[in-house]
Amino acid sequence: MIGRRRHIATLAAALLGTGMAWAEHLVTEVTVTAQPPLGVSGFSEVSAQDLPLSVRNFSQADMQDAGAQRISDVLLLDASVSESYNLPAYWDQLSVRGFTLDNRYNFRRDGLPISAQTIIGLENKERIELLKGTSGIQAGTSAPGGLVNYVVKRPPTRPTLSVRDVTVSYGPGDNRSVAVDLGDRFGEASELGYRLNVAHTDLNPYIRQTQGKRDLMALAMDWRINANNRLEWEFEQSHVEQIGVNFYSLLNSGPNTTPIVPAPVDGTRNITRQPGSRPGVFDGLTGSVRFRHQLDNNWMWTTQYAVQRLRADDRLVYASGCSATVTDRFCANGDFQIYDYNSENERRNNEVVQTALSGQTSLGGLIHGFTLSVMRQRLVDHMPSMQTSPLLGTTNSITGGLTAPSQPSDRSGLMSNTQDSTTEWAAKDRIQFNDQTSAWLGLRYTQLNRQSALTDGSSPAQDLRNFATPWLALSHQLETGPTVFASTGAGIESELAPNRSSYSNAGQALPTLRSHQREVGIKNFGYQSHWQATWFDITRPMSGDSTGCSNGGLCVRQMDGLAHHQGLELNGQTMQNNWVWTGSATWLHARRENAISDPSLNGQRPINVPTYLMRGLAEYRFSGMTGLRTGLRVSREGERPVMEHGEIMLPAWTTWDLTAHYDTRSDQQATTWTLAIQNVMNKHYWRESPKQYGQYFLNPGAPRTLRASVQWHL
Repeated sequence: MIGRRRHIATLAAALLGTGMAWAEHLVTEVTVTAQPPLGVSGFSEVSAQDLPLSVRNFSQADMQDAGAQRISDVLLLDASVSESYNLPAYWDQLSVRGFTLDNRYNFRRDGLPISAQTIIGLENKERIELLKGTSGIQAGTSAPGGLVNYVVKRPPTRPTLSVRDVTVSYGPGDNRSVAVDLGDRFGEASELGYRLNVAHTDLNPYIRQTQGKRDLMALAMDWRINANNRLEWEFEQSHVEQIGVNFYSLLNSGPNTTPIVPAPVDGTRNITRQPGSRPGVFDGLTGSVRFRHQLDNNWMWTTQYAVQRLRADDRLVYASGCSATVTDRFCANGDFQIYDYNSENERRNNEVVQTALSGQTSLGGLIHGFTLSVMRQRLVDHMPSMQTSPLLGTTNSITGGLTAPSQPSDRSGLMSNTQDSTTEWAAKDRIQFNDQTSAWLGLRYTQLNRQSALTDGSSPAQDLRNFATPWLALSHQLETGPTVFASTGAGIESELAPNRSSYSNAGQALPTLRSHQREVGIKNFGYQSHWQATWFDITRPMSGDSTGCSNGGLCVRQMDGLAHHQGLELNGQTMQNNWVWTGSATWLHARRENAISDPSLNGQRPINVPTYLMRGLAEYRFSGMTGLRTGLRVSREGERPVMEHGEIMLPAWTTWDLTAHYDTRSDQQATTWTLAIQNVMNKHYWRESPKQYGQYFLNPGAPRTLRASVQWHL
């Protein structure tokens, strides 16, 4: 085994070293293309370099180079993003600028809201867009971290750009996948176009005993009715089933003492897998239709309709606490209780329709770029009547085994059905004072009707409220080229007190959680380099329980201070001769302020929020072997609290990845070969430390893994 590891390390070094010795010191030809407008920004006609916003666009090439299989593989290329209870074999949960994204409200698909409470495939996605910070003008309700937008692959724009791609890949672990991407135009005047994506993966990742499979089929079509009218429609069907994986936890060290962080593990064990474990199942059917009509004077009218049907069998054999009295950590020797969670036939349905009018006009001697829109959304979660979670027994995280409980118990309980209906009116205006200076105005008015009840119909609750979220920004291009900008805006979240008898205000709506953001930045986009520096300041109201809850009395859920996050973000890319350097960094000062229920939290950094994050890539393009490029990628995350009062800090960690890509021709067909070694130093580390469901969790980082792929452009 040691010899095999040395062989892999030698191969990794060769990817960068051996080929570099062959290279001649000549300039490699690099094609630079303009960044497309970002639909998630709310100003879809404006390019990324002109927006007074912090945005990031991940292209299809970025996703392929990173071997991305899920959204976290993509977003974690940016230093503003970290993981937030990101379980393998489950939907992704991420945080941006220290705030966890809400999978019900912070995700978009072609600009329309979707539920991300499922596993979303990437094979039919052209790019992923990330808008950082508070998003009150882009979304009626959302967490303040940012918005994520999936952009679907569309048919080629010209018949000469037909797509015939076949991709076969292996790893990490023993995953094996094949994907087909076909696109073309047809008809007498090539007025019809299609894009078909089909993919299958046999899942057998580096975490042992977590086998499964994944399938996706997607078709997108368009019809150019005439010069002024276009109709686009598409659908996507996905199926994922895989054995779930549970995190580790802290080790108990005795009453009234600080628990212990266990030594990092290699991350290959599924510590709760039992012979009777069943895979979780996630099915998704999503479709949309969009009609574009070009009006006079370059005004555009667009109407979109989208529907989403999700189904899940949420199953996980999971570890929870040491005993009936110690529930937030494992025992000192590594023992833990094992439960078998089952929630069968969860259904989540989403429908949304939006119509928008956009264009430019001159008023008062100034150019105005207007966008007016109306959107109606209905999001319904229909849960099974009961979830079951019987206690299977206790085990040891090191030696395995299972001891049946002397008194079997079950954490079964009723589920909750919810229904959200929103109507949103939005107006945005870009006022151009001259070629260098613009003012940006936005206002969104939302009517929210949120209803919930237990699955037996009891404990109904309703949240009715209307609110407006304004936004203002200024931007100015300096004579030397860079653009400076400043903005201020708000975002909205709503929350109900838990609908349980222990709360005196059960089911009642809390005051609106209105977050505020200020942002100042400077950005520059050039032929060979681009960069951006941004300072942000976000405050978000927090809710908490009254002191009576901890004393066994009647609880009151109430507003309880603020989460205050300030930070500095840097990102950029530059090309120097044969080198391409890409990097991003975020320094985050996150604190709790004005807490009443537990004043000792004031001044504390939130759990699982790192002090800083850094991502970087150095890539070398060889002149002596045209088409060959090798890269070294580094990721580093600073220390973070594991517990509320900072008693334990998870150490900082760094990983290194090596990649090699070779574009060549095989049998007269263009071919791209990829070989990558992730975590080349095989570092063992805890990559995140969330607290969920009353327990402290530790998520191990991936060990050294190998992945390889080949893509034929037929």
